[in-house]
Amino acid sequence: MGKYRKYVNLCVFLLLVAMVYDVEYNPFDINSETMGIQTVNQSDTLYMEIREKSEDLFEEPQNAYIDEVWKKTAGRNGLRVNVEKSYEKMKKEGIFDASLLVYEQVPPEVKLKDLPASPIYRGHPEKEMVAFLINVSWGAEFIPEMLRILKENKVKATFFIEGKWAKDNAELVKMIDEQGHLIGNHAYNHPDMARLSDQENIDQIDQTNQILKAITGEKPTWFAPPSGSFNDRVVQAASNLEMETILWTVDTVDWKNPSVSVMINRVKGKIHPGATVLMHPTSSTANGLDQLIKLVKDSGYRIGTIDLLLSEER
Repeated sequence: MGKYRKYVNLCVFLLLVAMVYDVEYNPFDINSETMGIQTVNQSDTLYMEIREKSEDLFEEPQNAYIDEVWKKTAGRNGLRVNVEKSYEKMKKEGIFDASLLVYEQVPPEVKLKDLPASPIYRGHPEKEMVAFLINVSWGAEFIPEMLRILKENKVKATFFIEGKWAKDNAELVKMIDEQGHLIGNHAYNHPDMARLSDQENIDQIDQTNQILKAITGEKPTWFAPPSGSFNDRVVQAASNLEMETILWTVDTVDWKNPSVSVMINRVKGKIHPGATVLMHPTSSTANGLDQLIKLVKDSGYRIGTIDLLLSEER
């Protein structure tokens, strides 16, 4: 018995020491923090309810893909419930509340950059966002008014700027950049790029990149072919310069200078998730931009730059 007594005495001594340094310590309490919050949660009905419902709420991420009609199409992040964070927000009341669920986004495996060279017409077909694409190779007199309207409405657009125009209007390019709009490449002097050689296509894009970078400090990564004229070689030329080729799904046809009502009616009903709306600096657009922004927002869409539209973010 003597040899066991010393072990018993040692255990009693260790317990006394623990009690001296931590009066709240209870070695027999299986729900103590020493077991970790996860152990408590596993036996908590609220925690288990959140975990069970989270399985039904999980949405798989969608990979980027090449559509037969719309070509290169952005993927979309999935959604899953963060059970632990959701539990922390609900445990005070102790009841399940769907409005307090905490979600986190799950990125897809395949992104736009992983796909081969191909034109891009739209964002993901379920993304509740629209992008304004403003192609600029003339119309300098309308730029300040359009910028004012965009600023008042807290809208950012994507301006695809011709290199030659940029050289002659560097201050306007700086103004566009400083107001937080995205600047893309619209070739150097508005050629029919489908008729150019591979080297001429490269030169048109690269020369414009150099001009725009000299003005803004950044090299564009988005390219819009003048008049929408392109072929596979044009797209490949842009890809070789690490750029994506952007087209559109909704055309204002503002270069024909329609009345504002005609332009708005032309667009109305064509706005859709992931839409890209083409426009130019014209009197029609300057006068109708307020109404166009209202039309898009009233249709339930946010307005963002092309990089945001094509991101996987929901």
